[in-house]
Amino acid sequence: MLSRHFLNTCKTLLRQPMIFDTIQGNSIRSVTVRHRSYTPINTIVMFVPQQEAWVVERMGKFHRILEPGLNVLIPIVDRVKYVQSLKEIAVDIPKQSAITSDNVTLNIDGVLYLRIVDAYLASYGVEDPEFAITQLAQTTMRSELGKISLDKVFRERENLNVSIVDSINKASEAWGMTCLRYEIRDIKLPPRVQEAMQMQVEAERKKRAAILESEGVREADINVAEGKRKSRILASEAERQEQINKAAGEAAAILAVAEARAGGLKLVAEALKKDLGPNAASLSIAEQYVSAFDKLARTNNTLILPSNAGDVSNLVSQ
Repeated sequence: MLSRHFLNTCKTLLRQPMIFDTIQGNSIRSVTVRHRSYTPINTIVMFVPQQEAWVVERMGKFHRILEPGLNVLIPIVDRVKYVQSLKEIAVDIPKQSAITSDNVTLNIDGVLYLRIVDAYLASYGVEDPEFAITQLAQTTMRSELGKISLDKVFRERENLNVSIVDSINKASEAWGMTCLRYEIRDIKLPPRVQEAMQMQVEAERKKRAAILESEGVREADINVAEGKRKSRILASEAERQEQINKAAGEAAAILAVAEARAGGLKLVAEALKKDLGPNAASLSIAEQYVSAFDKLARTNNTLILPSNAGDVSNLVSQ
């Protein structure tokens, strides 16, 4: 009873990950190290946990893979050689240096999420699956970063992750593992490159501010010019309408005067047709002539008059 309890305790401790402190440069970083799965002792009746695959060898040769639940093994002959976890595994990709296509050195690390899909290939296809996939992820990441420039590393981060996953899956298919996703966790630039990028960002923002300011001035000038143009158009239309109205008023006035004079002449003509009409007209002309001659006599103007200017009766009769 004591030995079985001790065995279960050891199994539990072996399943738990351990944390070690590693020194990188001037900083201490904690790295989680996953131990290899325990290999249980053949107790004839074996209970396989869910999401685990136990690889059994019979007399040193692969026999079968135990399914979760109750399984029976032959003592001494059968042996559980490998225990593979079918759960999704997060593997820490250590920080490494990579050179972009424009010769900029980056320090980059990430996290790789993978899963074992074939326990047989994961057991016999590679010695240490997690170590192999970690090394493959590092080399693939350096290869993919060497194809793009520094600016595209930040803009196409998602596409870079997808490219790394595709490249890893092509190579890890023979190991019975599949890469679900890869996430770049941290990207560190050299101090000078970072300062240059900061200056570039500041220059870009100043350029945008200058462009926005010039566009504002341009819009203001356009609005002022548009306002002046509309004002002049409205003033010219108002002046044209005023002239039209003035001309229409003068025409109406001339027409009214002409109609009034025509009416007056018509009345005069009708009056002249009567018996005493010519006498009245002669009297009126004589009065106007005398009045005009009286005004001429009061001024010092030199005038040329006919010799019979004083013959009023002759003038009236004419």
